[in-house]
Amino acid sequence: MKKVVWGVLSTARIATEKVIPALQRSEHCEVRAIASRSLDSARRAAERLGIPVAHGSYEALLADPAVEVIYNPLPNPLHVPLTLQSAAAGKHVLCEKPIAMSAEEAGRLRAVAGKVHVMEAFMVRFHPQWLRVRELLRAGAIGAPRVVQVFFSYFNEDPANVRNRMDTGGGALYDIGCYADVAGRFVFEAEARRAVALVDRDPRFGTDRTASALVDFGEGRQLGYTVCTQCVPYQRVQVCGLRGRIEVLIPFNAPQGAATRIQIDDGSALDGSGIRTETLPPCDQYALEGDAFSRAVRGELPLPYGVEDAIRNMRLLDALFRSERSGRWEEA
Repeated sequence: MKKVVWGVLSTARIATEKVIPALQRSEHCEVRAIASRSLDSARRAAERLGIPVAHGSYEALLADPAVEVIYNPLPNPLHVPLTLQSAAAGKHVLCEKPIAMSAEEAGRLRAVAGKVHVMEAFMVRFHPQWLRVRELLRAGAIGAPRVVQVFFSYFNEDPANVRNRMDTGGGALYDIGCYADVAGRFVFEAEARRAVALVDRDPRFGTDRTASALVDFGEGRQLGYTVCTQCVPYQRVQVCGLRGRIEVLIPFNAPQGAATRIQIDDGSALDGSGIRTETLPPCDQYALEGDAFSRAVRGELPLPYGVEDAIRNMRLLDALFRSERSGRWEEA
């Protein structure tokens, strides 16, 4: 397959440290260009990363005829506007999460969904450890899944960081709660029906620094999680079924190019003697995501996740923010 040519909007850290190096190592992606509002910034990033072309504006990148796909890692409020501009220029878009600030805003992307491919960048859904969990669940390894529990935290009190700024869509739910929502949807292969949230906001920033959620997926299936931006770094996903349990040890920030582990507990003993460990081979989930999107662009595979999937994830986030205000269950 001919490689798909990518361009990157901005020199954001997630792009320069994680995604671009992964795309450069991937099988089906070629990173041709990077853009910044400062040409000097774009040139420095391009030189450091070995990218052939630097653009001094986003518009210049979108006008680059060689670029087929745009990777959009801009701050959250710019996800939809720049994705729409990219689509208007005929570019496919892999957009960072969350794809919008609300489901209503994400709905604006429906206008371009049939013209170009647009996908929300939840790289975890392409990692072999997540795919192995789904394979085990479909095979009945732990019986029907009933509960998904997620804990995801890091510590960040930098007032200048976008994660601590209301104007850039900061806070725990937007930044990492969206991953927990995706975990529940991925495991149950269903959509949430209603949700309730408990939120603590930082008095300095106004952002939600700790958020806990209980999500009802119907038929007795529940997702429960806590996400925190001011807590010891930690992450786990547990899936509990009728006859066993699966635990994903590093579910979200899986080490690039390293092996990962999941644990399967047959439930025979509380001391853990019934646990067996599976080791998944080394991989890079960002590279796998880029390759899957590129293959969809070339028509070799269907688009794995599209605009409607992103809207459904935003609907759940919306419900949790409404629940914070109402103190009640809210429809998702």
